[in-house]
Amino acid sequence: MRKSFLLCALLLSACAPETKQPLDVSLQPYLTSTSAPSSTPNIIVVIETPVPTNTPFIYIVEAGDTLSEIAEKFKISQDKLRAANPDVSPNSMSIGMTLIIPDPSSAIASASTPTPVPVPITQTVCHPSADNGLWCFALIQNNSAKPLENISAQITLLDENNNAIASQTAFTPLDMIPSSSSLPVYVFFPDTSANANMQVQLLSAIQSDNSRYLPATLNNTVAQIDWSGKSAQLSGQILLPAESQAATRVWVAAVAYDRHGQVVGIKRWEGGAIQTGGSIAFSFSVASLGGVIEAVEFVVQANP
Repeated sequence: MRKSFLLCALLLSACAPETKQPLDVSLQPYLTSTSAPSSTPNIIVVIETPVPTNTPFIYIVEAGDTLSEIAEKFKISQDKLRAANPDVSPNSMSIGMTLIIPDPSSAIASASTPTPVPVPITQTVCHPSADNGLWCFALIQNNSAKPLENISAQITLLDENNNAIASQTAFTPLDMIPSSSSLPVYVFFPDTSANANMQVQLLSAIQSDNSRYLPATLNNTVAQIDWSGKSAQLSGQILLPAESQAATRVWVAAVAYDRHGQVVGIKRWEGGAIQTGGSIAFSFSVASLGGVIEAVEFVVQANP
């Protein structure tokens, strides 16, 4: 009987729940090249119909263009044109190349150009960088039936008293935004406080006549997001229809978004020629400047 009692006591003690002491674990933050996105309260979006000003303008090089002729066309000196485009060699300009015209106001005012159109800016966001800078994006939506080109916006950072502390002109990664698509204009501000407020003013957006762009399409696009969510490996194909002209240049822009739909990264891939009815494969990566990448959207541009 005594042995049976001892056996039952041992069994009861073995089945009793174990009392554990709480663990003291200090989690170390995962270090990345960029810090978390900054909040940008009191964001002001100024959307106005653009008028000729002394803001920069994008010019697309056409057949037979020379640097001197372009400078004469916009009534600026060749020195100013070279200074605005330091990476462009006057002897190797190709058709479709983009040039920044630093002060085209006098020529634009007198030239016969399509009427600039206002377009919606659907979001704005800034992300601080590891070197105390600030990447700022403004997402522009093209709701028109034609591509938009010569797109630019003035992004201004304001302090808590709404005093301007920095301002730059921002451009899209492609020369145009296709119909029913969106692309961000973006710019980097070095040595800038992450607490600055952001103001965006659309400067230019002109409807294209489609003659400078070919009907290229994308196929089998894949975005493999890294386990950390901070980068994505991208791939796919660019197709050119049989009824199209051959393309001398193709670009693909990839825009990375977080789970809130905010832009967190952008990258442009540049490719070569595609023959009529042909295709070309692309592969590149995009990194996040802010939060975890949730989705990636692709936009293609092809020029004859």
